[in-house]
Amino acid sequence: MKVSSTPLAFLLFPLASSAFKLPFTLETIKTRFESIELPQFIKKYADPISTSPLLSLHKSLIDIPSITGNEREVGQWLSNYLISKNFTVETQSVSEDGERFNIFAYIGQNRTTHTLVTSHIDTVPPYIPYRVSSGSIYGRGSNDAKSSVAAQIIAVEELIASSTIHEGDVSLLFVVGEETTGDGMKAANELGPAWKTVIFGEPTENKLAVGHKGIIMFDIIAEGRASHSGYPELGVNANSHLIRALYNLENAKLPSSNLLGESTMNVGKIEGGVAANVISPHAIASVLVRVAGDLDETLAVIQKSVQNLPVEIKLLGVTYGPQVLDYDVEGFQSIVCSYGTDVPNLHGEHKKYLYGPGSILTAHSDNEYVLKSDLFEAVAGYKKLIKESLWPTKRVPSIIEKTVLVEEEVVIPVEAVSSSASIKETEAAKPEGVEPKTSVDGEL
Repeated sequence: MKVSSTPLAFLLFPLASSAFKLPFTLETIKTRFESIELPQFIKKYADPISTSPLLSLHKSLIDIPSITGNEREVGQWLSNYLISKNFTVETQSVSEDGERFNIFAYIGQNRTTHTLVTSHIDTVPPYIPYRVSSGSIYGRGSNDAKSSVAAQIIAVEELIASSTIHEGDVSLLFVVGEETTGDGMKAANELGPAWKTVIFGEPTENKLAVGHKGIIMFDIIAEGRASHSGYPELGVNANSHLIRALYNLENAKLPSSNLLGESTMNVGKIEGGVAANVISPHAIASVLVRVAGDLDETLAVIQKSVQNLPVEIKLLGVTYGPQVLDYDVEGFQSIVCSYGTDVPNLHGEHKKYLYGPGSILTAHSDNEYVLKSDLFEAVAGYKKLIKESLWPTKRVPSIIEKTVLVEEEVVIPVEAVSSSASIKETEAAKPEGVEPKTSVDGEL
């Protein structure tokens, strides 16, 4: 069988011959293709990020690094975005130089609303660039908590567009500093409005949190006296005192609760000594307790564990007890959270909901991500929570059936008392002072 090489030669010929000119170039093809108005469904599949308001907003937030302390750039971008969507936007300085600020936004001129929707725009270090796969979005803050920020904004935008909510119903608050001391939310207490309901955004796997643990941060400090290690009797070893204190703390029974489970303790950092041949003159350990039980009882156990040792407990700035949250909205699964949030930093007698896309198990990691499907589900979840906060569903109270024990009356048939003897026996059996019941005509 003879195979002709003519077709291949014919294809290669135009590339080899400078004399042969095509009637169009690749650049011409590209230009003409871009000028064609493609149907929306094709554009959606060709570039699902830029054509989705939710995914596009989410990407823009992640693209801007905003590690705690350096939130200015993302704050400026988000303020301009909300203004472009016709929100009234206030910025509240959190740092003296004005470089760090909260963003407070609402519809029209009424800044006192029934419901507040809030999350934080700062992240932990280091910055990780945006990356997308078929089903997931990666990058620092993709989960904690720029996923909540994006979903909350789109939820409110859609409720406005459908005329479901109006001026005075809902406001938005996006704060700095949540990942460290909560200074942004603490400053927000000075904004003025007292809200009836606050919906906090954090990664809860799109479940309603029933509560989250409190927190105690403290240092254990041990002081000693340096000496040559060959003559330890001349010194005081601070490391030894610290080790005994940490052992006691690790073996202490901390208060727990039926709702949040066990309290946990983490010795996160230890420093002490100067060299192996020197008795240590100073030692310190940084400890964090996730508090499930009573705060005061937990503090008492910590102090008692080290009371007979030459060490000092120094409480740091973040200390609060367990947080019990509202979860009285039907249609949501529930979750118990062991991490801390801005919930205790915002004062007031308001209902507290904690909800958002993503899992805390991937937050703060070098592989932080959120599922695209979770983002869209969160928009629907936030809309439902907002509507429920404004117009609570009237539910029929649960009916508790009580068993009431009633003493039965014994009615004696007429036949049983037909003889005088029977009547006497009946009267003898009758309790003293009780007359037999009679009917209208005098019969039993």
